[in-house]
Amino acid sequence: MTTAPERLLLRLEWKVVRRLDGRLQGAHRTAHRGAGIDFTGLRAYAEGDDARHIDWNVTARLDQPHLRVFTEDRELTVWLVLDRSASMAVGRPGRGKHDVLAELALVLARLFGRGGNRVGALLFDTGVLRVVPPGTSRRHALRIAAELDRTASAQGGGATTDLAGMLDAAGRLARRRALVVVLSDFIGDGDWERSLQRLARRHEVVALRIVDAADDVLPEAGLVVVEDAETGEQLVVDTADPLLRLRLREEVDARDARLAAGMRRAGVPVHRIGTDRDLAEALVEVVARTRDRSP
Repeated sequence: MTTAPERLLLRLEWKVVRRLDGRLQGAHRTAHRGAGIDFTGLRAYAEGDDARHIDWNVTARLDQPHLRVFTEDRELTVWLVLDRSASMAVGRPGRGKHDVLAELALVLARLFGRGGNRVGALLFDTGVLRVVPPGTSRRHALRIAAELDRTASAQGGGATTDLAGMLDAAGRLARRRALVVVLSDFIGDGDWERSLQRLARRHEVVALRIVDAADDVLPEAGLVVVEDAETGEQLVVDTADPLLRLRLREEVDARDARLAAGMRRAGVPVHRIGTDRDLAEALVEVVARTRDRSP
């Protein structure tokens, strides 16, 4: 008898992975400073670069520090950083943010693993950390699926998401240069931007922001009790109050602007994936936008 993780993986392999096979090959071959074996050129040194990769002969000749730039090998280690906090449970049954996160994580694990890359996962829920070490096989993807199933069953109210803690944990685990894919709604407190910048200096980082309409829109339903998904705090609000709706819209816009600015300063591309999106189409779009950014 097949388990729930096996049924989920089978469904995704048939509906998503099969459609993407061949369309995303080579998508992860990106330029890195001083990594890999294919030398592609030189560029001027910038603050935060690894000084070990300075070409001292060129530096002396041009009287300005320059780095050797390589193209990374096709085989790499991928870390999936998975936000399992309570706010990720928002959304309609069977298609909430945590459901979409689980599907994205499994699709990425299978796609990267089939290309010979090692994929690990870090599941983070406000201080509770579960780690699946990197591996390549289909059985390994099922192991990630089983951990996702466990964390979904254990979710409950708690403190707001510690985004800085989640990113710092990823930095401690990924000791060698890797591709780090962060899957989260990025709803949380704390100074996460500094942690993201530290992570992005050592690794290639991509952010997949999983969103649901319920995050941004308050339906007009009269007096209702609303509860913070992460703290459990409850309030009675009048959803028809135009001032309340305006303030909510302003808060959402300000939150989105802070997130975009922080990602931009860290040099990390962020891709918005709604719970109503087709996953195959969303991932093809992510790859297309990533290629457009490549130098």
